[in-house]
Amino acid sequence: MEYIPIYLCSLDNFVKLLVRTGNELGMRIEQPVDISSADTNRKPIRTTLLEEQRKVPNIEMVIIVLTKSTNYAEIKQVAETEIGLRTQCVMDNNIVKKCNPALVTNLCQKMNAKLGGTNNSLLPQEKPAIFLKPVIIIGADVTHPAPGDKHRPSIAACVGSLDSIPSRFHSSIRVQMEDSTATSRVEIIRDLKDMMKELLKAFYRATKHKPERIIFYRDGVSEGQFMEVRNREVSAIRLACQEMSPNETYEPALTFIVVQKRHHTRFMPANDRDGVGKCKNVPPGTTVDSVVTHPLDFDFFLCSHFGIQGTSKPSHYYIVWDDSDFSADDLQKLSFYLCHTYARCSRSVSIPAPVYYAHLAAYRAKNHVISKVDVSSSSSDSSGGSADSITTSQYVQAVKVLEPLQTAMYFV
Repeated sequence: MEYIPIYLCSLDNFVKLLVRTGNELGMRIEQPVDISSADTNRKPIRTTLLEEQRKVPNIEMVIIVLTKSTNYAEIKQVAETEIGLRTQCVMDNNIVKKCNPALVTNLCQKMNAKLGGTNNSLLPQEKPAIFLKPVIIIGADVTHPAPGDKHRPSIAACVGSLDSIPSRFHSSIRVQMEDSTATSRVEIIRDLKDMMKELLKAFYRATKHKPERIIFYRDGVSEGQFMEVRNREVSAIRLACQEMSPNETYEPALTFIVVQKRHHTRFMPANDRDGVGKCKNVPPGTTVDSVVTHPLDFDFFLCSHFGIQGTSKPSHYYIVWDDSDFSADDLQKLSFYLCHTYARCSRSVSIPAPVYYAHLAAYRAKNHVISKVDVSSSSSDSSGGSADSITTSQYVQAVKVLEPLQTAMYFV
């Protein structure tokens, strides 16, 4: 489905390349069952998507070609919180001028992830031993509105793995309203207990097992908040596990790791001949766990990605809690492994995939709020109201993704 009067020859070439590339990558992509055009200035996006759903009741994916003026946020909000459609958007300029195998391969990676496929995985003999028993890998992040915006909420997102690769994740989203008199935003995830219960239930439905270990990667926490995170979020995870099995003891081993990117530490190879790329960065997988790390606490730096421009920025991993008494090698290997499973990319990335997914899920929820709640705000403005009149329940409803899509990696 397209939203613009695009050149049909360009669209035809795009479809042919998409089908061919997808099949070469192991996907089964058939010819589109329907190609239609819609003017969103005359017909609401919701009406257009509902019409497509009626035409093909069991439609698996809708590819939408956008112009710069098309409301991307509204498309995603309607499809994911009201209708339950998987969508893949692509800009018209990319189809007309940049329709090349690299672009289409990236689209196929996103589509495959949304449809439940696996893009990247290590060979069985290379996988960390932690995956020999049921383990859930969780990524968590909190995103905040623009500075000075005291009306919109912060958004907390957690994603939990559903398989042993892991390649499939269930998402859980919550809004966090702040007091208008507060001087700063709270980074702690307030509803973490309920979010954890949701993720644990999804894991059990997918695997028929309770996880024996929980590996929790937390983004966006500064060093000054480590103690508060340890006291509140670790306790919330423990309480969630207890409430999952009230009639029996359920205490999976918890490992809580904070991942930081906002720091000024950089590493360079001692010998230029050991550097990689044009900038002679340290090779991917370089780990530093002494000299520049904390003298007492368990932390390390890992440069997991291939730096394309400038000096590579390593990620700082700080182990806040560890029931399993993992060795440094165990957690370093696990973290590096998870940097290779990011569905959007065929290379290793700078942070573990679950952390990326949590960030993407939170950002998508932010778009849902912008699209849905701002419409309510506009109508209230026209009737004498204002944006700060939006209720908490409206924000909660705005980020509530329909259940079938919660395990469909819709945010990729």
